[in-house]
Amino acid sequence: MIVWINGTHGAGKTTTGAVLSTLIPNSRVLDAEKVGETLMDITPGLPTTDNFQHWPPWRSLVVETAHHVLAYTGGVLIMPMTVLVQQYWDEISRGIADHGIPLRHFVLHADPGTLRGRIMGDTVMGPSSFRLHHLDEYAEAAQSWLHDAADVVDTSDLDPHSAAQVIADAVS
Repeated sequence: MIVWINGTHGAGKTTTGAVLSTLIPNSRVLDAEKVGETLMDITPGLPTTDNFQHWPPWRSLVVETAHHVLAYTGGVLIMPMTVLVQQYWDEISRGIADHGIPLRHFVLHADPGTLRGRIMGDTVMGPSSFRLHHLDEYAEAAQSWLHDAADVVDTSDLDPHSAAQVIADAVS
């Protein structure tokens, strides 16, 4: 099974995914951003973009990487990754389904004020205009399709351990 943890920057995906891996036996975390980083290292570079998700190989490679890891290890693959473009999510989720892999899609949601506060107060990455810039894109996706395509976990008043427990309970 794949447990995909979606949501905007600052919602707590990475931390929640790490905690979730301690709650679900035989689970691993696969950060799909690393697939994008690999593509960014190609020289000469791929066509210029502001987001590696716009490269079609990223989407298919994420699916194939997840498929091959699960074929090798079994268990549950936890994938914390923001995907806000519906076409991209459709490609990824269809690819996963084509491999016969069960998929549970969760969105970590928080109110805009909480998200801004988390981003500005991040002691690891520091304040980030990139992450702030994507809040409006998240709000639009949440309203138009994203919240209908996933189980929404409101993290406005939850710490990552509590959010992970909500997800673990839902997939058990």
